[in-house]
Amino acid sequence: MSDKRMDICVEDNLVYRKPETLIEEPFHYCPGCGHGVVHKILMEVVDELGIQNDTIGVAPVGCSVFAYHYMNVDMQEAAHGRACAVATGIKRVFPEKFVYTYQGDGDLAAIGTAETMHAANRGENILVVFINNGIYGMTSGQMAPTTLPGMVSTTSPYGRDVKTQGHPFKISEILAHLPGVAYVTRQSVHKAANVRKAKKALKNALEYQKKGLGLCLVEIVSNCPSNWRMTPKQSNQFIDEKMIPFYPLGDIKVPEVK
Repeated sequence: MSDKRMDICVEDNLVYRKPETLIEEPFHYCPGCGHGVVHKILMEVVDELGIQNDTIGVAPVGCSVFAYHYMNVDMQEAAHGRACAVATGIKRVFPEKFVYTYQGDGDLAAIGTAETMHAANRGENILVVFINNGIYGMTSGQMAPTTLPGMVSTTSPYGRDVKTQGHPFKISEILAHLPGVAYVTRQSVHKAANVRKAKKALKNALEYQKKGLGLCLVEIVSNCPSNWRMTPKQSNQFIDEKMIPFYPLGDIKVPEVK
């Protein structure tokens, strides 16, 4: 087509249209990073549900902090690790709004562990989008709470030694035990079929929030080619061979909706 629209069309059959919930902004994430895919499917869900004007996102420190450059909904930045606390305040002031946090593993599972755990235990009616790439992405690749055993990082140059550095946190499995948590699922975005499943999970979570069921956590296993010192293709293979065996995909807790 000769115009500059972001639509892909075949004759009169619309194949794809960029939703109004995505801002046209130069892409800054590293090649192969999963953040852009998650941004896209999350905003597609918001657009499809028709809740753009009723959605508020919270983005804390880390690569996730740039989410507000791309997501055309009301956004609030939070201090490092405090996204669930900020989201709690927003949801309690505006209970009719759809509120979500967008957090990386270093933010959510390290400095923000307490905020995450207590918000979940209270059953705050929010969505937590948890990007797990097993490393601190923005700050040069230090070991994160989710770094795999034996995985090399800038602060575990010989590989994570569980005897001295502890075992990785499986946050989804931990939170699923709390009665205030309604929905927990772990997905990925490294393949087309997985992207579709992740999008469905995000839609489920927002629909559960509308029903007031409690906290929903959608963990997304993603890649960080730059800090993994891999090509994008190699990083996708690493997800299949290393990440998913340790962090298996699928629903961990599903609410009984009558």
